[in-house]
Amino acid sequence: MRTASVLRRALPEPPPADVARGELTDLNVEAPHAMAGYSRTKFPHRAMQGNQCDTREIVLQRDGQNVVQDDKCRTVSGTWHSEYDGKTLTAASQADIDHMVPLAAAWRAGADQWDTPRRKAFANDLEHSQLIAVSAASNRSKGDQTPDLRKPPLQSYWCTCSRAWIDVKHIYQLNVTEAEKTARGEMLGTCDH
Repeated sequence: MRTASVLRRALPEPPPADVARGELTDLNVEAPHAMAGYSRTKFPHRAMQGNQCDTREIVLQRDGQNVVQDDKCRTVSGTWHSEYDGKTLTAASQADIDHMVPLAAAWRAGADQWDTPRRKAFANDLEHSQLIAVSAASNRSKGDQTPDLRKPPLQSYWCTCSRAWIDVKHIYQLNVTEAEKTARGEMLGTCDH
């Protein structure tokens, strides 16, 4: 058995609000692309990350407390705090690994024109604030919706969420709709409180 560090780590810190505001201004506003041809399989996720660990197990270890994994890197126990809805999760099966910018939303924002290696990198990005362990219920209620349609239930997370979403869109040069851009700007406003 392997035990992760006792200290809770979180998703990589997105840039501060002033940087995110600049990135938001730089994003290209465009109507969503068609969903024709979309499939989650076009974004190979749960890629192996070394030491028998796939992306899901790495994020569970990173985002949890007192995480114990077996010799095949499967999470056996631990606890997680779901930033979206404030729930405490006591089993890995209660957690989903959410893509801050959902795969289908990325497809509509320009990933339909990417090749498979770029989609795989996006779906497994551990360097930027794209992946986070949250409650399965909060992830599934979000689905592939953009922030103009669905925001995290906890308003206290809107600042971090908006900074992360904007940064991921900026890094991957994905488009935004006008409604999405407005919603993210409003959510950035919570960073000032």
